[in-house]
Amino acid sequence: MLEIGCHLSSSKGYEAMAKEAEKIHANTFQFFTRNPRGAKAKEIKQEDVDAFLIRAEEQGIHRILAHAPYTLNACSADESIREFAVNTMKDDLKRMEYTPGNCYNFHPGSHVKQGVETGIQYIADMLNEILVPEQSTTVLLETMAGKGSEVGRCFEELREIIDRVELKGKMGVCLDTCHVYDAGYDIAEDLDGVLTKFDEVIGLDRLKAIHLNDSMYGLGSHKDRHAKIGEGELGLEAIVRVINHPALRNLPFYLETPNDLEGYAKEIALLRNSYKEL
Repeated sequence: MLEIGCHLSSSKGYEAMAKEAEKIHANTFQFFTRNPRGAKAKEIKQEDVDAFLIRAEEQGIHRILAHAPYTLNACSADESIREFAVNTMKDDLKRMEYTPGNCYNFHPGSHVKQGVETGIQYIADMLNEILVPEQSTTVLLETMAGKGSEVGRCFEELREIIDRVELKGKMGVCLDTCHVYDAGYDIAEDLDGVLTKFDEVIGLDRLKAIHLNDSMYGLGSHKDRHAKIGEGELGLEAIVRVINHPALRNLPFYLETPNDLEGYAKEIALLRNSYKEL
């Protein structure tokens, strides 16, 4: 069965997200751990988590994806911003243990004229400070579009970060279809070739989740503007090939398209109808 969901608001807690997922026939979902443009995190209530875990079992939700706030920049030139990233992720990973065994995704960050090498080292330093052997959460580096001074615009940069992390078993990658296309990887016309490259550089065993988005701009545009499924430059046929690809079809897919809940329900229905059960 296709494991697909979308980004949901976490403002009302875990059980509320499960209820929203049920409404749109999603069997997974993504959520922000805290205010995406700030620092504040909502208190987690054990009774809410317990109610969620019961619902998740009933609804067939086996894994969910947390997303770090956009304000987190682990490779900033500003030491206070890097310190904020460390403290935020450290706290988020403690909070993730309320729902053990899931994934936590973050944007590697922007090096802001310091150079990619410096940026990569700062990101690895943060991860080495935060990751602990006893955590059950896998931390995912997201593939980026290469806008401005973003780190993670190519597979080699993500591999370099992972290589410098001591607890590599706690690391994985989230592939964003819009981002990789905008970065110059032609998943519309050469999905096999792109995945072969990913496997050679990083290893497909590290690919844990897919952000499923169409792109408003073309191949290699470095823009990072998501479009609704089938309404962008990637197109519906390319997206359908992604969800049915043998190397990807069993991964969880997360929609981050510009939609309301009704729009997400329509996209999920469309993609379920396009998924070939084996």
